[in-house]
Amino acid sequence: MSGVGKGIAAASIGNILQARGLSVTSLKIDPYVNVDAGTMNPTEHGEVFVLDDGTECDQDMGNYERFLGKDLTRANYMTTGSVYLSVIQKERNLEYGGKQVEVVPRIPMEVIEKIDRAMRKAKATVSITEIGGTVGEYENILFLEAVRMLKIRRPNDVALVLVSYVPALGAGGNELKTKPTQHAVRNLNSVGLHPDIILARANNSLDAKRREKIQYACSIDKRDVISAPNVDSIYEVPVNFEDDGLTDRILRKLDLKPHGRDMKDWRAFVKVIRSKKAAVRIGIVGKYFGAGDFVLTDSYISVLEAVKHAAYALKREPVIEWIDAEKFEKNKAALKELSKYDGVIIPGGFGKRGVEGKIAAIQYLREKKIPFFGLCYGMQLATIEFARHVAGMPDANTTESDPRTKQPVIYILPEQKQNVAAKNYGATLRRGAYPAALKEGTIAHEAYAKAGKSFVIKKNSKALVISERHRHRYEVNPDYIGKLEKKGWVFSGVSPDRRLMEIAELPRKVHPFFLGTQFHPELKSRPLTAHPLFLAFLKAAATKK
Repeated sequence: MSGVGKGIAAASIGNILQARGLSVTSLKIDPYVNVDAGTMNPTEHGEVFVLDDGTECDQDMGNYERFLGKDLTRANYMTTGSVYLSVIQKERNLEYGGKQVEVVPRIPMEVIEKIDRAMRKAKATVSITEIGGTVGEYENILFLEAVRMLKIRRPNDVALVLVSYVPALGAGGNELKTKPTQHAVRNLNSVGLHPDIILARANNSLDAKRREKIQYACSIDKRDVISAPNVDSIYEVPVNFEDDGLTDRILRKLDLKPHGRDMKDWRAFVKVIRSKKAAVRIGIVGKYFGAGDFVLTDSYISVLEAVKHAAYALKREPVIEWIDAEKFEKNKAALKELSKYDGVIIPGGFGKRGVEGKIAAIQYLREKKIPFFGLCYGMQLATIEFARHVAGMPDANTTESDPRTKQPVIYILPEQKQNVAAKNYGATLRRGAYPAALKEGTIAHEAYAKAGKSFVIKKNSKALVISERHRHRYEVNPDYIGKLEKKGWVFSGVSPDRRLMEIAELPRKVHPFFLGTQFHPELKSRPLTAHPLFLAFLKAAATKK
């Protein structure tokens, strides 16, 4: 079923195989017709994850990067739309030699070719490919056909893993029922596939009786029925899989020889998560929360995980609470609630809704000296707040929410105007990795000076240049930079040509931590390598007076 945890399962399998010394890459297949995830509403689909090469993709790609500790590329992501588009382009280019192009086998063959291409590009021994959606859906039938064809071509090189929900019923809610799994396997059988391994997702660990029932009802060795119970942290899943023998079963089925076994650092990380720690309370002021009191945390999943990585690195327990920005527009007295947090993040977003509430929150955080971290739109709104209340520009605004503002401190990038005019929104944002040069003596410079090469691309006595991922269409207006700097607003990170402002902050003598980034640092945070800016923010929050 959808949402059962296939992404975490796929990421965890990659993690445990990599821990055995194998070269691993991961792919996601999404069964929707969108060419990429860039135009999707985050309250419906979750956040849009962005790769270094600018690919806008599903949030599961973020899980893969975090669990593997490596950067992926557009070769690792495909949708129904992108596969069909590729086949149509080949047909238009006469790459099929004038033959009639049929859905089967051309679409499945294109899928197989994309998997092979991703493996070659990554020089990987193993590819973990996740097929989104639910078994039995019309949408993913062609991808299952690709798996069937692949297993015929290379029977000893393909293992099919089914992630199946095992619900708990009965008076105490502890009686695990395997019937849904049996039906799922029969659905797979109907398209010519049979699982090699079943991951049994349940509230509790699978008992021997249930393993045996799945064994006989689904014609599978009971050693290939792996328990996947609920855990407090997703980062415990690879450890559970390793301890339940999943790695050895996969290696045996694919006839692969491991090169050692090393989960030392990962187990140490999980041990920190499980330990008792002093709490640090972080508020996230946003608007992509769903309806009513429902909080769709997937809208900000990378931000959430980046906070956890930094908190665990400092051996603190992150307590994260969600705050709807619109409440501050209706009730200014509610701003006092922000004082209970050790630090507050205002993440990225688009559009006018909630903007004034966020600006009101930023002003309160600045004046009360509460650690503040703004991401993308959060940095732009912090610049507007400073312009309005410190730099003497009461009408300062962004043309995104007020196209007629008299003081457009934030405006659309010149190269983006024609895209908006033509309503050409898909894959046209400034996105992907771009460099930024840092100013010495700033919070940003201090944080990155201690960081590794995954964040810094040039580090010497003359320069500190970083690389970070972007996804935006608006930017600080250069006409106002001088006025803002004169009043104390510090642009501590700029593009190498000094045209674009990448990081803005207040000096520590003015505020303990008040910093925003035009890019999305959360996209590069990893469990074992917390992002330097999140670390700096969490340190400030943990020592809030």
